[in-house]
Amino acid sequence: MLAQRTLRSLTKAVGVGLHSGQRVELTLRPAPPDTGIVFRRIDLPVPVDIPIAATAVTDTRLASTISVGQARVFTVEHLMSACAGLGLDNLYIDITAEEVPILDGSAASFVFLLQSAGIALQAVPKRFVRLLRTVRVSEGQGAQLKWAQLEPYEGYKLSFEIDFDHPAVDSTGQRVEFDMGVDSYVRDIARARTFGFTKDVEMMRANGLALGGGLDNAIVMDDYKVLNAEGLRYNDEFVKHKILDAMGDLHLLGKPLIGAYSAFRSGHALNNKLLRQLLDQPDAYELVSFADERQAPRGLAALAPAW
Repeated sequence: MLAQRTLRSLTKAVGVGLHSGQRVELTLRPAPPDTGIVFRRIDLPVPVDIPIAATAVTDTRLASTISVGQARVFTVEHLMSACAGLGLDNLYIDITAEEVPILDGSAASFVFLLQSAGIALQAVPKRFVRLLRTVRVSEGQGAQLKWAQLEPYEGYKLSFEIDFDHPAVDSTGQRVEFDMGVDSYVRDIARARTFGFTKDVEMMRANGLALGGGLDNAIVMDDYKVLNAEGLRYNDEFVKHKILDAMGDLHLLGKPLIGAYSAFRSGHALNNKLLRQLLDQPDAYELVSFADERQAPRGLAALAPAW
């Protein structure tokens, strides 16, 4: 049987929110089978559980935000990406503020935390959403066109193309394809950092955003070049971060996908719109599990290796 996964033990992290600049503590804890991934705002007078779901996403400006009533958690995508890359199904995430800490701006620190806690198999079948036909969403036309789609594929594959018209970005790889059956999430995707431009950072800070951002947790560019002294971690780090984000956004579906995602200039809003479009078309997917893990598509059965 291809089993569900949780943590063996709890693990903790402390950091600051990228946009809020607030100090925040995370405690990642094991959860029983079929719990899913649940954020808990333990700083509120009465703690509130916020289970991940495509329909729980209430804001996609600059990051993915999930909410229950007035309680929310934003910038969840990097932690969700790490959970997707390691195949975690069930997890409690206790959080002491409304924003997940940015840490180093990638998913690598979350991967390290999760692997340090250990991954445990649970005696319940892991359930997947398998694509039966193509679902696509798009916005804009011509130079403003952006789109994202899911289509049938026996495995989990993502391809992304960016178009920023910036010398520092244009000199790097513009398109990446990542296949869980062939490539390594930990090696190839997890270390890609979020990025931004100085002119945008100044505007965001004037509006009370990006208060926790800096060269230690983001790639920052002026009009011509990357300002980080150490340069890029990958020669195509920008587009790889878009893959990282997409994996996190798609994991908010609540179950892992069997299918292929492809996108051009997509972002958090379009990724969530794609998931909602999928859920609105029940004939486009089916729920499956594998009594024999050898029958599962390549890359979906093996636990990610330790560092």
